[in-house]
Amino acid sequence: MYNADDKKRIIIKVGTSTLTHKTGRLNIRRMEKFVKVLSDLQNSGKQIILVSSGAIGLGMSKMGMTERPKDTITKQACAAVGQCELMYIYDKLFGEYNINVAQILLTKYTLDSPRKNNISNTFERLIESNIIPIVNENDTVAIDELELEFGENDSLAAYVGMYCKADMLIILSDIDGLFDSDPHTNPDAKLIPIVHEIDEKIEALAGGAGSGLGSGGMITKINAAKISMEAGMDMAILNGRTPSVLYDFFDGKEIGTVFCKK
Repeated sequence: MYNADDKKRIIIKVGTSTLTHKTGRLNIRRMEKFVKVLSDLQNSGKQIILVSSGAIGLGMSKMGMTERPKDTITKQACAAVGQCELMYIYDKLFGEYNINVAQILLTKYTLDSPRKNNISNTFERLIESNIIPIVNENDTVAIDELELEFGENDSLAAYVGMYCKADMLIILSDIDGLFDSDPHTNPDAKLIPIVHEIDEKIEALAGGAGSGLGSGGMITKINAAKISMEAGMDMAILNGRTPSVLYDFFDGKEIGTVFCKK
């Protein structure tokens, strides 16, 4: 049985499909529960760092779109509109539990530059101050990432965890974890509870992109697991449709898929 209770510094990544309805509009009830659980975990002594998708999805909704745009300029416009809305909602909801939040927008270029030390120092000071950093890719200026679809937040969350020396990365998705076959087409697919090594067989289980609103999928989560395991950090995939699943996970219940660090 995997024990996550001793993990203190936790990166939690939440995707667009978890935060929104199929219409692209915000799932208010789920988001309120999600923020409540994170606030409670923070109060219990966990150091929470939130990596949140959703800016483009919320921007799409505000701009009257129903499908994710394909061109970079429109994606950036959606991100610019949606990021304001996303942070406003987080600030309002966390404030109800007396938790302060901070916005950190990153790009691959920034993470690869000498300035990454400044990033680490900023995270440390925020965490010391009991503030939850909320991280997203800076989609408005990250042209290369958007065009090449590097701009998914699963890998970004893994890199943030590496720079922050986190104990664990938890990716909240719209699926229960990694299965031995596609659970959408095979009702007999079995959940894989623990992965100790990512080999060709594990990689073959990853499909393509996820929902029409997000940019991820199992393949990006496997890539994030590689980064995490190499960096000495465990990673878990849990179904974020019920935010209280985080309580179950830290209570030691066998749920989701855990990728154990090397």
